[in-house]
Amino acid sequence: MDKRTIFDIARQELTINIRNKWTLIFAIVFGALVVSISYFGMMAEGFAGMQNFTRTSASILNLVLYLVPLVALIMGTLSFTGDKGATELLYSQPVLRSEVQLGKLLGVFGSIVISTLIGFTVAGAMIIAAHGLDELLRYATFVLLSLALALVFLCLAVLVATANQRKARAFGVSLFLWFFFVLFYDLLAVGGTLLLKGKSANAFLFLSLFGNPVDMVRVASLIVLDGVTIFGAAGAALLRFLGGKMVSVLLLAVGLTIWVAVPLAVSQRLLNRQDI
Repeated sequence: MDKRTIFDIARQELTINIRNKWTLIFAIVFGALVVSISYFGMMAEGFAGMQNFTRTSASILNLVLYLVPLVALIMGTLSFTGDKGATELLYSQPVLRSEVQLGKLLGVFGSIVISTLIGFTVAGAMIIAAHGLDELLRYATFVLLSLALALVFLCLAVLVATANQRKARAFGVSLFLWFFFVLFYDLLAVGGTLLLKGKSANAFLFLSLFGNPVDMVRVASLIVLDGVTIFGAAGAALLRFLGGKMVSVLLLAVGLTIWVAVPLAVSQRLLNRQDI
């Protein structure tokens, strides 16, 4: 693949998405929520005012797990099922289909990165002004995990849009994926453990963790933030199996990489078989 071609397509897609109202809306909403939760999120526990990096990351973790996958799925589906005429014109050029797909993916991901970093940067600047640079590395790692989650669901959106060329069907499948991974998956995993006993239940919980990128980012974030008391059953099972936080985080990072590579590879295979 030609890197120059991929870069040019990514730059064009990034420009289109920055002009798109979804990017601006997400940047404003996400920034406002991050700053608000950073300031008021720990008030119920008796902490008032802007918290340090660790407490802020813990407060906005659920916001990230709910909002980032949804936005990545919407923006990815919207981009890859958008203007048919422009897409067909792009594919008619002397470039590989995989170059077009990868360039568009990088362009959309760039717009999500910009929107997300606006919120995290504003909150980070306020925290530095209030508490200094202590625990900044944990906050930066949490931001990277959030962006990794966005990339995973963006790749899933590419796969959905490639497999379902009709926009309405693609949006329906994308919303189903969001409900399944964000809301239903944990219930299914916990229900599965009720049918098993002892080590089998622990092994099932351990394996089920890698079937949901949302849970993987949740557990990795809590390990980074040292929230050992609120891991949940799957996270506790992971630590019991591996016996260390660093090994657990590395294993989860490998799992997220697989969640990026597999949907992208399958979508490129589907795209190469289609008659465009």
